[in-house]
Formats: sequence, structure tokens, C-alpha cells
Amino acid sequence: MNVDIVPPVEHVDPVRHFSIRLSATARGARLARHLSAEQLASWGWPYDSEANRTASLLVAELAANAAVHGRVTGRDFRLRLTLHPEDATLRIELTDARPDRRPPTPGALAPAELDTESGRGLLLVEALATHWGTTCGNPYTKTVWCEVLLGRGDEAPRG
Repeated sequence: MNVDIVPPVEHVDPVRHFSIRLSATARGARLARHLSAEQLASWGWPYDSEANRTASLLVAELAANAAVHGRVTGRDFRLRLTLHPEDATLRIELTDARPDRRPPTPGALAPAELDTESGRGLLLVEALATHWGTTCGNPYTKTVWCEVLLGRGDEAPRG
């Protein structure tokens, strides 16, 4: 009997995307954090996982900046999550309507004053993300992005 031996096909998970436009308000920033936590849970990283908490914090900081520093009346901001399952990397992008208000470059952030209530968000992003930066794709918007490794093992997607 002749049997064809077929080498196993390596299964590569497709890149996953989530994108939504939200109002450039504190409410929109809170919603961005909640929706990103929900999306990560649906992709296999539960709410109580370290990866979900870290990614949600990163989204919260970038969304708050988009609502405060990137706000233009009548314009929204966009949240985009891109998951690369092969290495469990999540790219978080927040696009706002203020290309003229760019944050400092990575590595050039000054520490916040001890007696101020703000100025620590991007320091958290720089500490928790593997990479971050800013891009301007057109004259009307800027995108602040970061990437974070979500981890594998118990926190990796199942099925």
C-alpha cells in the first residue's frame, strides 16, 4: 500500500485588529480602556491577567492624552489594537486631531514635578511598553502608538 506522507502544516494565527472612533472626552477615554480590556479578553487574555491590566493601562494613558492634548472640538479620536499572535505582541494606536501637539520623543521625557497631578502618563508608557512613538500620516492627525508583549503560557490565547 502506498501512502503519501504530507508534512504537517504549521498553523499561523492571523493578525487580529480592533478599531473604533470615540469622542475626544474623558468618557471616550474611559470607554477606550473598557473596550480594549473586553477585546483582549475575547482574544484570550482574561481581565485579571497581567497582560490585560498592562495593556488597559497603556490604552488609558494614551486615550487620556488624546482627549486632553489632542482634542479639537467636533473631532473624535481613534483607538486601534493590532494583535500579532505569532509573538503575542499588541500594538496600541491612538490617533487624534492635533498633529501640531506632538509628545517628546522616546527617551527624552522629563520626570514630572512631585507636586503636580499630571505629567506621568508617557513615563508609564515608556516604562511598560517595549516600544513607543509618534507618527503623522497626514496633515490633520497624529498617532501615538506603543507595543507591548502580552506573554504566553497561562495568558496565551486558547484554542
